[in-house]
Amino acid sequence: MGKKKKVEVLIEGGKATPGPPLGPALGPYGVRMDLVVSEINKKTKEYEGMKVPVIVVVDVETRDFEVKVGVPPTSALILRELNVEKGSGAPGQEKRGDISFETVLKIAKIKMKQSTAYKLKSVVKEILGTCKSMGVTVDGLDPKEVIRRINDGEYDDKLAGE
Repeated sequence: MGKKKKVEVLIEGGKATPGPPLGPALGPYGVRMDLVVSEINKKTKEYEGMKVPVIVVVDVETRDFEVKVGVPPTSALILRELNVEKGSGAPGQEKRGDISFETVLKIAKIKMKQSTAYKLKSVVKEILGTCKSMGVTVDGLDPKEVIRRINDGEYDDKLAGE
């Protein structure tokens, strides 16, 4: 493969178009925009309604391309589960919503790919930290309490085999 160019954009999941930010960024490389847009939309469909980091790597000589999709921020994944626009402005006083421990696990498994943590338990604690800062409770509990219970081994059965 020849010289490669990397174009990084933030796209709403499943809603890429040949217009900005993609068109102007990729236009000079002569790739078929319809194919790029189609590939991005297919790969980001599961993140509909969320901004997703996307990298398009273009071979300048052959005009071949590769689409790499990142993972939305943890806060965006939590907000999607809660079906709200934003977290609490005062997480200590105002609660924004409640999610289940199973939902925390689901988000942790999505984030595991890009986390520097080796164990699911550690990623779960990262997600719980984000919940705390957003004013989100887990199964009606303060996320710090859930972390304490994880440390005491109460959730070992749910975290086993991961």
